[in-house]
Amino acid sequence: MDQFQVYTDAVGGSVGLSALVSTLPLITFFIMLLGLKARAHTSALVALIVAILVAILGFNMPTAMALSSALRGGLYGLFPIVFTILSAIWFYQITVASGRFEDLRLVFDKMGNGDVRIQAMLIAFCFGGLLEALAGFGAPVAITATMILTLGIPPLKAATIVLLANTAPVAFGAVAIPITTAGEVGGRSLEQTENIAAIVGHQTPFLAFFVPFIIAFLVDGWRGVKETAPAAFVIGLSFGIAQWWTSNFFQYQLTDVVACIVALGAAFVLLRFWTPKGVPELRERLGLEVDGHSAEEINLPANRVWMALLPYAIVVVIFGLANLGTTIPNWLKSFQIKFAWPGIETGKLLNATGGEVKTDYSFAYINNPGTLLIISGLIVAVIYMIWDEDGRYPLTWGQVGKEFGDTAYRMRWSAATIFLVLALAFVMNYSGQTVTIGEFFANLGPAFAFFAPVLGWVGVAVTGSDTSANALFANLQVTAADRLSLNPDLLLAANTTGGVVGKMISPQSLAIAATSVNMEGKESEIFKKVFPWSFVFLLAVCVMVFLQANILTALAPVVQ
Repeated sequence: MDQFQVYTDAVGGSVGLSALVSTLPLITFFIMLLGLKARAHTSALVALIVAILVAILGFNMPTAMALSSALRGGLYGLFPIVFTILSAIWFYQITVASGRFEDLRLVFDKMGNGDVRIQAMLIAFCFGGLLEALAGFGAPVAITATMILTLGIPPLKAATIVLLANTAPVAFGAVAIPITTAGEVGGRSLEQTENIAAIVGHQTPFLAFFVPFIIAFLVDGWRGVKETAPAAFVIGLSFGIAQWWTSNFFQYQLTDVVACIVALGAAFVLLRFWTPKGVPELRERLGLEVDGHSAEEINLPANRVWMALLPYAIVVVIFGLANLGTTIPNWLKSFQIKFAWPGIETGKLLNATGGEVKTDYSFAYINNPGTLLIISGLIVAVIYMIWDEDGRYPLTWGQVGKEFGDTAYRMRWSAATIFLVLALAFVMNYSGQTVTIGEFFANLGPAFAFFAPVLGWVGVAVTGSDTSANALFANLQVTAADRLSLNPDLLLAANTTGGVVGKMISPQSLAIAATSVNMEGKESEIFKKVFPWSFVFLLAVCVMVFLQANILTALAPVVQ
């Protein structure tokens, strides 16, 4: 067979039955992970086998194409995703090996007045959001999880906190690629794409406002919420307002950058005039030193503060140069590996409307987050070796290389999980299983406005990427909007924001978090902690979209 076309009613001539069968791989994965308590890579392998069988037996996909689709997804899982995560953790380990990370911890300690609840907000939410704005691909979770761990927060809590904190910035992550993708795949003009960003900017700030409060709750229960309420309020409100303003009135690609810097600045100003209560008792409850800092640590010299912050300043500069504007990004993107994927070359796979599915593999080996993090890490290593303060902060090339090797070995099972999960995602995508689930939801009629975010949620849960979820469902959302006389930009925004709250339950994200906090093989424990929050956030997004479609229409304008 030269070509394979997706049919959303492939099973028994019914979209509903086909959609039900399409959920079997996902159901299998979560039964294995939660019910049988299998390790994530084992669960992903069994789910992949089920997806291949559904593709072949249910959707009539040729066996060779199904297997080739799995390998195509697996390679994408390795490059760039695993490569990016490996680079992010290695980058962090360089700061640890040099001894400079302890100074960074002291900087956050001073800024939060020793309150690990506020420090967790600053690191996971503000700093993590900045990393999401520039890097994405799991790098913020990997870096901030290790930082949160050093505060003395238990691994399970640390993983839960960073996954939850990563929620708000995702829609505008990696210079807003998810929104740009939604506009491109959905066939929207530049003005309409900007309108999508504006509508998302009316949705995500609501979520962002509550995230710092939830972080305080996760660290220290209701007492933590009460004692840090002013800080949580200021951080959440300033982030939300800045996110709304930038997405609606400035450059939507810079939304998270502006929001994170504003939130950090607002927190700094607040902490100059307000001191959190109950810090000694908190540190005692967490088993931390109440006041274990020396006079030198308390009065940390400016040069040590700067050198501790330097790695992340370099990351911001490197990623900014690589992603902002057109000249440098376009030049860097020219360095890429690109080839037609054997067995499923473009033209052999057709979507449900008869259009060709692009299956070529490409990897921009310079302008990708992994390589940019390695470049940043090498620059940091050179600077740290030169200015080591007479041997106080020793660092050698041997240490740098050893950290990379040790990190790669520690990530081996997480890498296998991500490889298998992305293989699963591509089989489901190319065979039509994912779009069939979407088609079923699109047939719900007027109620679709409420359920539209669920597609994004499912898409990100499967692929681990809001960009991929928008690529999958953008056309479907626009088609459903036209059929039901709804605002296409609103439904594209709904897909984006729904995907945002699905990221924390993605197997890919779970694997990254587990690796970063040394909980490999315990992804199911993390899933149980984050799933309720993901579901509550999803319901909130569904309600917001429904209100925007029917009552608060001014918050979802139509752009022709």
